[in-house]
Amino acid sequence: MAAIQTNSGLPQTDQPRYHFDIYAILEAPQELYFGHETQVNVNMVETVKIATDDDVIEKCYISPTKRRGVERRSLIWAPLPSSGILLGDKLGCGIPHTCAQPDCPICAVYGGLITSTTEVDVLGKKESRKATTTIGRLVHGGGVAIQPIEASEKQRAMHPSAIHRDDSSITPMPFKRQYNEPALLYPVYNHCMSVTEQEFQAVAYAFLDSLARLGAGNPKGVHIIEKSLFNVQQPLLVVDCYLAPLGKRPVISPAITQIETAVADFVSAATWVHGQTIATTTSTIERDKRTVFTRWLGNDALVKLQEYATGFVTTVLI
Repeated sequence: MAAIQTNSGLPQTDQPRYHFDIYAILEAPQELYFGHETQVNVNMVETVKIATDDDVIEKCYISPTKRRGVERRSLIWAPLPSSGILLGDKLGCGIPHTCAQPDCPICAVYGGLITSTTEVDVLGKKESRKATTTIGRLVHGGGVAIQPIEASEKQRAMHPSAIHRDDSSITPMPFKRQYNEPALLYPVYNHCMSVTEQEFQAVAYAFLDSLARLGAGNPKGVHIIEKSLFNVQQPLLVVDCYLAPLGKRPVISPAITQIETAVADFVSAATWVHGQTIATTTSTIERDKRTVFTRWLGNDALVKLQEYATGFVTTVLI
């Protein structure tokens, strides 16, 4: 009789594993396009309908799957300065072919899938990869805009590269595209399950690096909005590292439409840890001489993410 496998399949490590959360409110300083579908020659942005006490409203949306894709590409296209190639080229890991290897710094957290035995070319060397599944331990959430501002529709034209030609067959092709309006705010959340600090380095790098690349086409880019936190202008950013989830999750209800209410709710939850309101940007709880929960807020959270991102550069890219 065949033995039943009862383990997770995750390789054992001498590094401790934790859960990590990232919470932030992002702002788009310009119009953005997040493609959804095309209707009657109009490129539509993705929206969601939200039921409130009085009505059903429609809001613009940065879907978690779109953020995930941008983050993954940030890792695949990360430069290796010593060799002049990209990380994905070195690993033979890309999209749609993910290597799904447990030692891959990308697939180890984001997951990967090979449906059948496949021969791949990695920097000129052929290798065979068997069917493999690596379940991602990073999930994304949020992305529903706070303000109920409808997408704007604008006329665009795809121009040929020639400045002037008499051939009328290459005239500009007009089309219409919707855009999310500037200054929309998007609460977003990333959650990592049972990862080491070294594995989380890739998540921190991808989160920060992707901020300048969110959006389809041009323009692109968002930033973490700054508001008053402990009477100092700081980014609305929270990073948790924990064994026990002892802090309130600063998740904003999609039904909220007022910026002031959303920011107040975010700050209220961010500053509530294990039954009391904290007054510092770093809070740690220990049990039996072991840290079971740490929360970084504002500038401390940004610096912590930057430290993890730098760790990814020094241990993987350099």
